Amino acid sequence: MHTFIKSLLLSLALCLPAFAGQPPVNVNTADAATIAASLKGVGQSKAEAIVAWREKNGSFKSPEELAKVQGIGDKTVAANRELILVEGTAANTR
Repeated sequence: MHTFIKSLLLSLALCLPAFAGQPPVNVNTADAATIAASLKGVGQSKAEAIVAWREKNGSFKSPEELAKVQGIGDKTVAANRELILVEGTAANTR
């Protein structure tokens, strides 16, 4: 039993970093490199498209507006909902 508990604790300790997750990113202020590093399924070129859209059209008012950026779809927005900040608030609190 003692060995089982040790194994269980070791397994939990190894899993904790996976649960820590990425910190949210404010898509209205972050640069392309930060957006690419923070959002799942968003590489450098898509992140640059997000920044270009923001510079042309102004700040994103909701996470859903990211889907207006070419290459970013509803699935990408949904997959990153917990990571997207607009105006300093988490997207899931809107």
